[in-house]
Amino acid sequence: MTQITIIGGGLAGLTAAIACAEEGADVLLHEAHRTLGGRARSTAEPYVANDGTHVLYSDGAPFRWLDRRGLAGPCRSLTLKEFRKFRVRYDSRLLARPPRPLVRALLKRGLDAPVHESFASWGQRHLGEEATNAVAGLLGVVTYEADPGRLSAKFVWDRFRRVSRPGFPSPRYVVGGWGRMIGRMAARARDLGVTIETGSRVTEPPSGPVIVATGLDAARTLLGDPALTWESGRSALLDLGLTRDPADAFVVSDLDEGGFLERYSSPDPTLAPENESLIQLQMPLRPGEGKNEGIARLERLADLGLPRWRDRVTWRREALASGRTGALDLPGLTWRDRPAIDRGDGVRLAGDSVAAPGLLSEVAVNSALEAARRAVASIGKTRQMK
Repeated sequence: MTQITIIGGGLAGLTAAIACAEEGADVLLHEAHRTLGGRARSTAEPYVANDGTHVLYSDGAPFRWLDRRGLAGPCRSLTLKEFRKFRVRYDSRLLARPPRPLVRALLKRGLDAPVHESFASWGQRHLGEEATNAVAGLLGVVTYEADPGRLSAKFVWDRFRRVSRPGFPSPRYVVGGWGRMIGRMAARARDLGVTIETGSRVTEPPSGPVIVATGLDAARTLLGDPALTWESGRSALLDLGLTRDPADAFVVSDLDEGGFLERYSSPDPTLAPENESLIQLQMPLRPGEGKNEGIARLERLADLGLPRWRDRVTWRREALASGRTGALDLPGLTWRDRPAIDRGDGVRLAGDSVAAPGLLSEVAVNSALEAARRAVASIGKTRQMK
């Protein structure tokens, strides 16, 4: 059987490798770094922080695909204790309940938004200015974008309806961090016969079926294809280890500035040493704003939700997420307009900015599964022709 080569050992690459190998394909995976995971890597103990504010969504097909194979779990869902510690920053105040403008938007979840119009324009007419701004602030964590109002109304509104779906919240927290999930995926791939080579940088596409499962920047360079671009977000990231304080909020959703704070060690205490908490914060950056300015705004958000946090710091990490935060669709565009999976000459693309549906990392899994299906099918056709 013709070998399928996969370039990239993150979530998309490992998903594609497993899917191809399950169909009996011979698979070789190259990862340029010395460790697998890509953006799904986690820091080493004792403070296990993901590369950004990651969760899985149990109401999506990618989670079900992972879960059926024992790759997602063990996972933790939210308890009533965490739910009671949700806070919202609105009009410079910390609230224990959603403000009225956000409630007004929630009551209009049944509306359908158009593709061709910006969310700001559509929202002004159907929700009102205050509710439109509140929804945009809520979705800072989902889009990594400081101004979701400039995006397609359908793109923004569909994500709002997804994350605010009635019923108990669907987020699932991978126990031990996403690095544990990547470890399970790598073990599953190897058990299926996949050859994984780390520290192996590919500079030109090999012959035969190829799945390029890297970010668009790397794929553009590898394939020499200037069309491999798409709008993406830009955010400052701040991770904190703190001595535990029962007064700490579990989540602070910053409707004023689009920021987000979450105490990840609440559903999963293994992420921090005993009697300590792991907090991850994210702030979308405004045009021209640098990382340090974003970190300063995150510190002010921490001031609201984490009493005396500056005196309790035991560990700290700062980062900038730029152009690697998933696809953003501008007015007139949908996921179908993003870089296509099929690139010609046996090359296929997978990743979180590729033409596939889903929320955040779900796009990577969905595109990888479709790329794998097409790659395996192409082998079948080749064998029939021979």
